[in-house]
Amino acid sequence: MSDEIEKLKMHSPDLTQENIAKIRALFPGCVTEAAGEDGKLRLAVDFDQLRQELSESIVEGPQERYHLNWPGKREALITANAPIAKTLRPARDESVDFDTTQNLFIESDNLEALKLLQETYLGKVKMIYIDPPYNTGNDFVYDDDFAESSEIFFDLSQQTDENKNKLVANPEGSGRFHSNWLDMIYPRLRLARNLLTEDGVVFVSIDDSEMHNLRKVCDEIFGPENFIDNVIWKKRYGGGAKERHLVSIHEYALMYARDINSVPNLYVPLGEDSIQRYYKNQDEHFEKKGPYRTHPLEAMKSFEDRPNLNFGVKAPDGTEVWPKRQWRWSKDRMEQALAEGEVHFQKAKDGGWTLSSKQYLRDESGETRASKFFSIVDGVYTQHGTNEMVGIFGDAQVFSFPKPTEFVRRLIELITGDDKEAIILDFFAGSSATAHASLLQNALDAGERRFVMIQLPEELDTESRTQKVAAKFCEGLNVPHNIAEISKERIRRAGQKILEGECHPDWNKDVGFRVLKIDSSNMADVFYTPDQTSQADLLSRVDNIKPDRTAEDLLFQVLLDWGVDLTLPIRRETVQGKTVFFVAETALMACFDDGISEDLVKELAGHAPMRIVFKDTGFANDQTKINVRQIFKAMSPETEVKAI
Repeated sequence: MSDEIEKLKMHSPDLTQENIAKIRALFPGCVTEAAGEDGKLRLAVDFDQLRQELSESIVEGPQERYHLNWPGKREALITANAPIAKTLRPARDESVDFDTTQNLFIESDNLEALKLLQETYLGKVKMIYIDPPYNTGNDFVYDDDFAESSEIFFDLSQQTDENKNKLVANPEGSGRFHSNWLDMIYPRLRLARNLLTEDGVVFVSIDDSEMHNLRKVCDEIFGPENFIDNVIWKKRYGGGAKERHLVSIHEYALMYARDINSVPNLYVPLGEDSIQRYYKNQDEHFEKKGPYRTHPLEAMKSFEDRPNLNFGVKAPDGTEVWPKRQWRWSKDRMEQALAEGEVHFQKAKDGGWTLSSKQYLRDESGETRASKFFSIVDGVYTQHGTNEMVGIFGDAQVFSFPKPTEFVRRLIELITGDDKEAIILDFFAGSSATAHASLLQNALDAGERRFVMIQLPEELDTESRTQKVAAKFCEGLNVPHNIAEISKERIRRAGQKILEGECHPDWNKDVGFRVLKIDSSNMADVFYTPDQTSQADLLSRVDNIKPDRTAEDLLFQVLLDWGVDLTLPIRRETVQGKTVFFVAETALMACFDDGISEDLVKELAGHAPMRIVFKDTGFANDQTKINVRQIFKAMSPETEVKAI
């Protein structure tokens, strides 16, 4: 028993809540969350349900239907659908191989980032893996402001993040414990679903705190028919001396498809442990097919009785072997296997013979056999993730309890094994174990998978026992004290370690990433509210662009608005004294300089780009601006011409 003296409540008892607690003990399904007169959520009794519990006949009440509901669900839906006037600005100095890499690291609130990526990555992401807050009462959820209208939301979203989209503690005594978490996860998963390919798959790591709610949320968003499995991860060896009841050694990764009918059969290569354990036998085919394992040819009791499967087979000693009931193979199939040496005969203790089929490690073409993925992941533990932190940073406390890279890598291999150019998204990047796992898998099989990591620059608490080591580490790097900085540094160091090890000779060795940071729009307020702008404002803001924004900032907002891949190669060239961007050469061209002449327009039109964009106020004169479309119509009629 604790020596600490129990503190007085210093207020009269809340008899209503005490009575509700008694009802909850007897009828837990009759107690829920509801808003009081002050708008705050408290425990409340569902009296219709309680009446039904105490009645032997059906009690009249609201029409029943099966659905998930909670206080704040409507606002969460509005949050998911509301637009934002923001952009992503490139940070070259924090990137690795900015001009050539195919990977992205987005420093942003993940809800806002998911909104900005809706055009660019719509239906293009093969796999999503996230490890969100588990809502244990000790972690945090995002406090998202809800938009009452698009206009209000635009006004809000052009301000700083000082009072919105913050991480806030979600203690179990808050009265909105589950509702807060659902408010956070629901809009993000709705937006994430849009990004998945038709055969795309999402994994969401979770424990028992919110497993029941997460399953319902995913059923609503993805459809219960698209549930694939609940992967169980055995996260530690044992221990649990302090556990009161059972030793909890597992977590989950809930697995849903965008469209389960589009997801092919899933296989993974056999691991070395499985090969050593099962493939022990050799025969005359060893050089070509490798060792083999055996499977009994006696049919199991669950097999339907088929008299034609009951026949004798000649054994090596000339005796005839009959099944106890029937074989798994037909007589023709058996004779073919016997002729090709694919039947294994084993002498039994009683002098008889048992027959088994041979399953070779390699097929006729020399390909190593694949296997099905088990729904229980064993052999990779939390301690492995901790050890990785020591290996990368020299101190396990730089990031507490990261997911082991091997756990995520196995999921990546399962979903993208045959799609080596897949896009992998993690919008709760944390320490960026997903990025590390993606790079590692590419190094193993020469893949060109691309990752998109999203991480909020959550500030570290220098006074916190668990975060002061991380803060000190950031101080040593001379970077801001936040989680995003640790996440980026982990990718940099992991990439270098992978390059120093054994890699597939055909791998392109892309361990870089472009860093993009969310910010208010590059466009001045007058751009969004021209009807509310006075003539004096218009004269002072002839240029719609904010003065602190660069041409490359403008380019990335154009890429977002046009839905162009954010990792395409960008070349900058001076043409007739003006800076011109060539994105994937002619996929998109842009010039945001002033004084653009007709001669420059004609030269650019000669490249026949798919798209081209200019600054609306950048033309040398009004006549040039008028003639631009005519010039492209004559010289490159397929080009889409825009101005900002």
